[in-house]
Amino acid sequence: QVQLAESGGGAVESGGSLSLSCVASYSSYCMGWFRQAPGKEREGVALFDLDRSTTYVDSVKGRFTISKDNAKNTLTLQMNNLKPEDTGMYYCAATPYRCTMENLIDPQYGFFGQGTQVTVSS
Repeated sequence: QVQLAESGGGAVESGGSLSLSCVASYSSYCMGWFRQAPGKEREGVALFDLDRSTTYVDSVKGRFTISKDNAKNTLTLQMNNLKPEDTGMYYCAATPYRCTMENLIDPQYGFFGQGTQVTVSS
């Protein structure tokens, strides 16, 4: 079972930036970021596949960038031009199966870290 540890959350004003990091115990996994706002379902934000292709939810395209340093087993989410609607708990996820949001969020196929809080004020 892969272990995931997130860091980098915090509180910023609208238009600000934050960088989230996730250190994984294994490198050969599809990885991604999810977020969950209070009272809402967890949603996929970005994916990083083993072929280094990336996928983003429409609401963050052009503002967020996902990247991975394989040498350090570290996944990063650079978040720019943050908006209040980006507020939530951000979770790193990983799966050894096909790289999809559905596999990452399915407890049979995916693993999650403990999360890190991001708060954006208007």
